[in-house]
Amino acid sequence: MTTKNRKRQSPSPLDDPEVSKKRRNRFYEAELSRLNIELIKLQEHVKREGRRIVVLFEGRDAAGKGGVIKRITEPLNPRVCRVVALGTPTERQKTQWYFQRYVAELPAAGEIVLFDRSWYNRAGVERVMGFCSDAEYWDFLRSVPDFERMLVRSGIVLIKYWFSVSNEVQESRFRDRAKDPTKRWKLSPMDLQSRDKWQAYSLAKDRMLSHTDIHGARWHIVNSDNKKRARLNCISHLLSLLPHDEPVPDEIDLTPRALEARGPKYERPPLSQQNYVPEIY
Repeated sequence: MTTKNRKRQSPSPLDDPEVSKKRRNRFYEAELSRLNIELIKLQEHVKREGRRIVVLFEGRDAAGKGGVIKRITEPLNPRVCRVVALGTPTERQKTQWYFQRYVAELPAAGEIVLFDRSWYNRAGVERVMGFCSDAEYWDFLRSVPDFERMLVRSGIVLIKYWFSVSNEVQESRFRDRAKDPTKRWKLSPMDLQSRDKWQAYSLAKDRMLSHTDIHGARWHIVNSDNKKRARLNCISHLLSLLPHDEPVPDEIDLTPRALEARGPKYERPPLSQQNYVPEIY
């Protein structure tokens, strides 16, 4: 069963100023719980059918990609659905075929791989920040459609999302991160430099979409100014692209445990012989 596209309410409960924050949160949690059930069904379908799913999450810094990925993976088995977030390539990797380190992360049968940024780094940050040459950049734009068509022909389902965030909202999120000691690690030196290159990133994004929006691997744009709405919209859309008719696993009836009939009675060693974590709380 697939998740049906619902008509968007006008205005959405998630950003309607007439709806209380408590009601908005209640609506969000209820919808997320419903989608979690569908994600479980999808997981079982992927395992049973041996499907190979690749989902790319791209967008500007602080666009909300990580939040969506986290909500997708939370209810799922990490052996089936895993996240790939590659760091800066090593000196050795820089000498390899550009796509080589990404190919190593592609799924086997019965797996879903979520790329938190992908090979499209070359069309974005590498291009804007000057980490690749003009020849490398244009070769990438020529090569990536053929590369992705090859993946699709091999049986991989390739889904690409671009998270679109406005200049004002991105700046607000940057400032929130700068104030929060638990989120400052998210502001890398590269992120700070990107604040002054909004137009350059916009031009790079537009060119990337025009060259790589191909049949079989279309780009899907997610409006992410409202994070919670973006999460629900993206997960719902992902489910709609992946038909899944697997039922939810049956409820398990846990009968009373039988006492061990044989053998000596277990006696726990003295607690003083074990090294316990201090109970501070």
